[in-house]
Amino acid sequence: MPRNLGLEDLVRDTLGDPAGLSGKAMFGGWAFLLDGKLLCGVGKKGLMLRVGPDNEPWALEMPGVSPVMMRGRRMRGYVRADPEASEDGRKRKRLLDAALAFTRSLPRK
Repeated sequence: MPRNLGLEDLVRDTLGDPAGLSGKAMFGGWAFLLDGKLLCGVGKKGLMLRVGPDNEPWALEMPGVSPVMMRGRRMRGYVRADPEASEDGRKRKRLLDAALAFTRSLPRK
């Protein structure tokens, strides 16, 4: 997943500076982590977000949002927002807020 610097900047602007936020290169793109746990990934294909299983149904109803598939298997609790959906500020904020809430709910490492 090649890097998308413009979208990375949009994600940073949307997230602000929550405690525990960090980033690192992953999967050929850029991953944002919260307290060491994957929050979302940014690449040329858009955003991959860890929204959690309970948020998946409403997230998948949004145009441009689809389930994440890895090696032919669906990654439950993860969604992908295509580039157009990722650049829509309202969609991006709603999805990132869900990802933040879900990731914060996970047990500490």
